[in-house]
Amino acid sequence: MNRRENLKLLFTGTVGTGLFLTGCSPEEKALPENALLSGGTIGGRTEEEKQRDQALLSNTFFTDEERKKLSTLVDIIMPKDDDSPAATEIGVVDFIEFMMKDQPENQTRMRGGLMWLDFEADEKFGKTFNDLSQSEVIQIVDEVAWPDTAKPEYEGGVRWFNALRNLTCSGYFSTEAGWKYMGYVGNKPNAWDGVPQEVMDKHGLQLEEKYLQHYLKMEDRGRIAEWDTDGNLT
Repeated sequence: MNRRENLKLLFTGTVGTGLFLTGCSPEEKALPENALLSGGTIGGRTEEEKQRDQALLSNTFFTDEERKKLSTLVDIIMPKDDDSPAATEIGVVDFIEFMMKDQPENQTRMRGGLMWLDFEADEKFGKTFNDLSQSEVIQIVDEVAWPDTAKPEYEGGVRWFNALRNLTCSGYFSTEAGWKYMGYVGNKPNAWDGVPQEVMDKHGLQLEEKYLQHYLKMEDRGRIAEWDTDGNLT
């Protein structure tokens, strides 16, 4: 089983990871992808909330070099495959940028981890992280991506990478592409055309003839009901 399948099982089984860095209780609504890019026009958002979102979106936290590091890492965590796009293709780095401004208490830890990448790259390969080859990047990632086998000296890096992985997955699975990947369809209107005739026959029941023309028909389910002056359905 690959990393993507593990993540799919994780997110279909619990909302805990998604709440790790959003700070929301299950009753609160997290910002969907479009709200992050537009300032939010989703139903129920107040003008104050929209103004706050716009203020956050007007500022920039990550440098270009930091965004490049994040782009590399989030696409390792959630790569493109035959079923879904890579994390960078659906704005996960923008999501992380927003979360850093929305919850500034996480900024120091995030920026410290990004600085550590350069330190580790220099120690191992004498380069900055952004100058590494893909195989060299994977060597660094493998040091911190697997908590059960990581060396004790990488404990801090493991905690940081776990936080980044949670943020990446929270951003990824709050998009339409993420929902589609998990097979999540949300609430959808159902179609019910009454008790099946065989069940009615079994119990010796039948619908009253005088009401038959007023019962809902599937072909009429989108039609708005109308009443006459006496309050009868027409």
